[in-house]
Amino acid sequence: MFYWCIINNILMETNDSKSIVKDFEEKVRKDLTEFLQRKEALDPHVPECPDVEERWGEIAREYLPDGAREFQQYPVVSLGWMMFIGMTMAYYWDTDWEKYSKEKNIYEQLRDRRGYDNMDEAVVQDILGYAGEAAEKITELVAECASRVYSTLSHEHVEPGTEAALGCYIAALHQLYLAGMAMELNALGYHMTPLQQGN
Repeated sequence: MFYWCIINNILMETNDSKSIVKDFEEKVRKDLTEFLQRKEALDPHVPECPDVEERWGEIAREYLPDGAREFQQYPVVSLGWMMFIGMTMAYYWDTDWEKYSKEKNIYEQLRDRRGYDNMDEAVVQDILGYAGEAAEKITELVAECASRVYSTLSHEHVEPGTEAALGCYIAALHQLYLAGMAMELNALGYHMTPLQQGN
């Protein structure tokens, strides 16, 4: 119960570590955005999707027990899997949001397709439909993003087991979720461009 109280406080940004977590999350957001733009996986104007963003709290609560457990031995997997979830949510939004917006336990359904260890294949192959070299390329890109975020997290020097440490982990997941969402929206053809002023 205490564990969930901490998680709820962090998700609501009501804990004493808010400043540390906020600064860390902005650092991760900026690094991921610039990296994906260099890789031409994101346009200069990053696509947004409030419908998908609103599902973050629910997804995080479902994912955290598995993600936190796996983080001990497989930190890059624990982080990277959330990016795949963000990609999935963007795909669901594009294909049939009327249906998927009503779905509960989306993370559990996704995990149970092939099991937690193979969630990358479930997303890339089963849901997004990538195969061969294209599948390898997208999987490698997610791995690179997760590795970058883990490196940033490792250099934060927050004490393990503290609210700040858990907060930074959740912030990292949040930005990977949003990055996955944006990257998939970009791949689906949602390109954000400035509005042209009329004469």
